[in-house]
Amino acid sequence: MDMGRQSRWEKDAMTVEIVFALVTAALLAATVFVVALVLVLVFGISGAARDGVLVAGALVGAAFGVWRLVRVLRRFDAHRREGR
Repeated sequence: MDMGRQSRWEKDAMTVEIVFALVTAALLAATVFVVALVLVLVFGISGAARDGVLVAGALVGAAFGVWRLVRVLRRFDAHRREGR
């Protein structure tokens, strides 16, 4: 058996983990943006302040999404290296 090659199971597990990381990252980013949108709607913010809050919500959401993506994939890699 060639130790350098990954088994089919390992490849499938990696694919599932990548999809999980992408989906949860997108959901987290969307949730953060929706919170910013709700703030705008509830407090009746308009004009430049409205645009600023929405842009900030989008940027913070994107940052949280990237953070989640990296965290999940790093955790998976650490578990894979440990042999779990």
